[in-house]
Amino acid sequence: QVQLVESGGGLVQSGGSLRLSCAASGGIFSIYAMGWYRQVPGKQRELVATITSEGSTNYAESVQGRFTISRDKFGNTVYLQMNSLKPEDTAVYYCYLDEIKLLGSRRDYWGRGTQVTVSS
Repeated sequence: QVQLVESGGGLVQSGGSLRLSCAASGGIFSIYAMGWYRQVPGKQRELVATITSEGSTNYAESVQGRFTISRDKFGNTVYLQMNSLKPEDTAVYYCYLDEIKLLGSRRDYWGRGTQVTVSS
């Protein structure tokens, strides 16, 4: 029903920057929050950053001060500006959408992921 498509991943040297985008489409009633998670082999998927429909943001401590999440709510698009990238940021980054359904229930949607590789 809801589709999330990520873009902007790639290969970058340590200290460089990337900007990820996630476009949401489909029959979305209301968005509580959107965000980004990341996962590397052998580790659990972890929160990177989230932003609510009203603009409140949360960041993982590991990316605080380096990453900035923003959202174009009119286009249902969320962005992640990643600066001062480190090799430890290498992961598959997944877009996340927390939807409030018509009757008030909540449902999560995930993108397919985009690879970010930071070389040392």
